[in-house]
Parts: sequence; structure tokens; C-alpha cells
Amino acid sequence: MTLKRLSIQNLRNLQAVDLEPSPRINLLYGENGSGKTSVLEAIHSLALGRSFRSHKHKPLIRHGQEAFTVFGRVSSRGADIPLGVHRQKDGQSSFKANGIQVSSIAELASYLPVQVINSDSFQLLEGSPKVRRQFIDWLVFHVEPQFFGVWKGAQRCLKHRNALLRRDRIDRSELAVWDRELLTLSEALHQYRSQSVAQFRAVFLELLESFVRIPGVELNYFRGWDRERSYEEVLKANFEKDFQQGYTHSGCHRADLRITVNGQPAGEVLSRGQQKLVVCALKVSQAYVFANTTGNRCVYLVDDLPAELDQHHRARLVDWLEKLGGQVFITGVEREALLADWLDRPHLARKVFHVEQGELKAVDETSSAANE
Repeated sequence: MTLKRLSIQNLRNLQAVDLEPSPRINLLYGENGSGKTSVLEAIHSLALGRSFRSHKHKPLIRHGQEAFTVFGRVSSRGADIPLGVHRQKDGQSSFKANGIQVSSIAELASYLPVQVINSDSFQLLEGSPKVRRQFIDWLVFHVEPQFFGVWKGAQRCLKHRNALLRRDRIDRSELAVWDRELLTLSEALHQYRSQSVAQFRAVFLELLESFVRIPGVELNYFRGWDRERSYEEVLKANFEKDFQQGYTHSGCHRADLRITVNGQPAGEVLSRGQQKLVVCALKVSQAYVFANTTGNRCVYLVDDLPAELDQHHRARLVDWLEKLGGQVFITGVEREALLADWLDRPHLARKVFHVEQGELKAVDETSSAANE
């Protein structure tokens, strides 16, 4: 997928921005607060209806305005697909694809798969299992068409099961109905996730080895319940505890991706620099598996790359991004630092944009900043 056009109105400090990005590399530079990260937020909102910085949409609306609008034209397999997102302060929203109202965020997400690399990406190592579970499910969602329906069904079962567990008295026959459906759906989710993780693990370890040598790194998938017992056995064994505390302790909603170094959590033993490298390898590996499985490519949003990696490791990440062959948007404060990673790659189609006080202007990368 490639974003061919992007139009933004009243998103943060961007009043009216319209650009035609390069199909490959797009470099955006400007002072902090100029609006360059807001451009990335707009792309993410076009893909998922929200920013990667927050699930709340009201802070995205420009001060004094009632709504923000993002329009884009996506090229996929030779077809151009118009996408539009409009979100208002009062909570009303409109998501459209090909001029037709989209029924869900999941449907919207299928048109423009995006990956984000920024300072928050470290939550993959330091954050809760939910963060890593969402990371796994991004890949499964985009490569397995049946996954989302199964996932929704499992969430519905868990909701009803937990509601029954919170009652003073439980009708065991009613609980058994939800348990049977939950067993089937949970096993299906486990199969989808484990298959994707198996492909992903091999790519990740190979990429990481080429990026930086960290002995003892392992990546393992935990399905959310004891691997020595069936889920049916686990639910029966946990019933009293589930009933006493009013919720289901084990299941697909507890799945996790465990990244360790010599058996210890990676987030606890790796240096900050090593964590950055591992996170980059995780993000890029997903795109490799996605491309190999579907024949499509995702769009990368990389916020403040020079601040996140030193020059040597930025060069390796740039190598990876080049080999992926997809579209990339990268921000940075210093023009020279941002351009330095690409000067020896004249064969790559790229555009450079200067962002200042909410306005964006395409510039000639060979001209001096003083002459802009």
C-alpha cells in the first residue's frame, strides 16, 4: 500500500495541509512543536481513526475548531482507494472508503496498514502483556481474514462469562453454554497467533543478529493458559477462583509475547540502546512477514529517528527499510542529521518537507537550509 495524497484540516496545529508524498521515502524536519509529528498522527488517524499518541480524539482537534478531517488516496494493487476520517468534538465520527461509510475501525484498518516506531515503542519490552498482545494481533489481523471475527466472538464470550461469575448465584448450565463457545474460539485464536508467531520468530532472530549481537535473546509465545493442560481443564480447575474474584483468570485474553535474554525479561537487563535495537527489529520483522504473506507492504511512521538511534544503527535500520520496499515517513529536528542517512542512496525516490508553525513545504534537499 502507498499513500499517494494526504490532506489534513484542523488537526492539532495543522490548519490546512495538502501533500503528494513520495512512494518511498519522505523526510519531515522542523523544530519541536512545528507540526511534523502531527503529520504522522494524521496518517495514523486515516488508518485507524485515532492517533498513536492517544485513544482520545478531542486533543487532536485544532484549538477553536469543532472537528478535524483527514483525507487520503491509497494505491493498492493498481487501484486508487480514497479514504476519509472526520471526527467531531461532540463524539460524532465518519469513516469512509471509496466514498462508502465504513462500518468499523477494523474495516478501515485493512486499507492502510501502518507501523509506528517512536519512543513509546519501548512499551513492547517494558509495558503490560496487553501491549505485546496487540502487537501480535496486528500481524494476525492483517494476514488471517477470519481472525477478527473469532477475536470479537471470544471477547463477547468473556464478557458474558464474567457477568455470570459476578452473580451471587450461578446457573452452571448457562455458564456451560458460554464455556463451550469460549473453548472453541480460544483454540482458534491460539492457532492463528501461534502460526504467525512461528513465522515471525525466525525473521526476528535473523534480523536482530544482523543488527546487533545480543547473546541469549529468545522470543516465546504464551497462549494465556497452562501449556500442559487443555483450556477446558484449566477453566474447570479455576472455577472457584474465577467465581470468588468475578472474572476469568486464564485464556486468550492473557496471551503474551515473552522476550527474554538468558531467561530474564529483556526490558530489565538490556541497556536503553540495546532496547531500541530490539524494538526496531520487532517492528521491521512484522513488516517482512506481512509482505511475504500477503504481497502487500505497510507504511512506516518513524518519529524523530536521529534522537532514537545513533548514526551506525540508524544506517542499519535504513538498510532494513530500504529492503522492505514500502513507503516511509520519518521526522527529525535537524535537517542534516535526517538527510545524512539517505545521501548515499540516490536511487531511492524521496521527498523532503520542511514543517514550520503548522505549515508544510516541499524543499530541494540539495539546497541549503538558509535559502529556504
